[in-house]
Amino acid sequence: MSENAIKVLYRLHKSGFKAYLVGGGVRDILLGLQPKDFDVVTNATPEEIKKLFRNCRLVGRRFRLAHIVFGRDVIEVATLRGHHVVTEDKTSKTNAEGRLLRDNVYGTIDEDAERRDFTINALYYDISDFSIHSYGGGLNDLKSRTIRMIGDPNTRYREDPVRMLRAVRFATKLNMTIDSATAEPISELAPLLKDIPAARMYEEVLKLFFNGQAENNFNMMRELGLFEPLFPLVDSHLVEDVEGPIGKMMQTIMENTDARVNAEKTVTPAFFYAAILWYPLSQRADDIALESGLSVYDAYYAAMGDVMEQQCRTISIPRRFSTPAKDIWQLQLRFDRNQGTRAFKFIEHPKFRAAYDLLLLRASAEGGAVAKSAAWWKSFVEGGEEQRSVIARSANKGSRNRNSNQRRRRKPSAKKNAKPAAPSSDKPDE
Repeated sequence: MSENAIKVLYRLHKSGFKAYLVGGGVRDILLGLQPKDFDVVTNATPEEIKKLFRNCRLVGRRFRLAHIVFGRDVIEVATLRGHHVVTEDKTSKTNAEGRLLRDNVYGTIDEDAERRDFTINALYYDISDFSIHSYGGGLNDLKSRTIRMIGDPNTRYREDPVRMLRAVRFATKLNMTIDSATAEPISELAPLLKDIPAARMYEEVLKLFFNGQAENNFNMMRELGLFEPLFPLVDSHLVEDVEGPIGKMMQTIMENTDARVNAEKTVTPAFFYAAILWYPLSQRADDIALESGLSVYDAYYAAMGDVMEQQCRTISIPRRFSTPAKDIWQLQLRFDRNQGTRAFKFIEHPKFRAAYDLLLLRASAEGGAVAKSAAWWKSFVEGGEEQRSVIARSANKGSRNRNSNQRRRRKPSAKKNAKPAAPSSDKPDE
């Protein structure tokens, strides 16, 4: 257990308050996993918690929480929650769909357990006697590896639609099965995710796709109808051609992301979004070029803004990731034009490696001309200095020959014994 979490538990206990380690921290320890987060609940109010800890800050509107800060380590402390009722004050509020907008209602450990999402998260470690309190059959479900909702799933999903995504994430992360009653309403209620603030959805997507289970989460989300509310542009293309290039591309992206996470390599949202949105972008660029007559480059530039703006309506992508994603898109247009000696300068571009990786993904999905271009760049990137020079000169020579052949084909052929043409003031075509 986290030493800092133990410090928080003991200070609350010695100050006369109830204090429990709760949820994922307890669950993961019992499963033999290393917890990433240690959450604490107590019967102390946020204001009472703040008085006990000088390193405390209060956060949140919907749920008032205390963050106890130990350098980079943050222990989240919540007050035990009670049953909410719709009132005119500021403690509890729901919208027309039943989603909780504000919920600062305090209660007992029994009431708090009933408010938790799944039974495997309703586990409380009591620091006063080192016991574990299990509610709703949480320990039994942990042993049978079952994700089961506490209470009526339909009502609980309406309170917080993100619970549908959490059900998927826990099932894949913990190698568990979602209980049939818990899974049954998801497809019908999936559109409720569109009402969740885009900023919150950004964090949820990171948890879904950057945890080493991207491929499993993607497949289960599509099966349950949860992918479309998050990525409507991508899903519309998948529906039209799931066996085509975009379907292959999506599977490869998820497999590669999992491989990097499991190898403890860095993964960046900029590349992830650039990759999964590539086909919606190229389709939009083609439409713009057809409608307006713009050049390929200008059409792509206009499409970048459109596609990113539409995606940010459901998932708020920070500018520090959306801007480099656009850079990666722009560089796709330069691969064919920069073969040869230009390649030496091109590979020095700070976003070249990410753009090159996307080119390889496209080649595996599409084949054809893209695969041919990717093969050339692969030989150039992986070659030594001398080998690169040979490859570059060969490309330049091939380019000159192609240009010469094109000029020769465009030049009119002379006919033997042809009569001279009448004089003309117009200059002949070159």
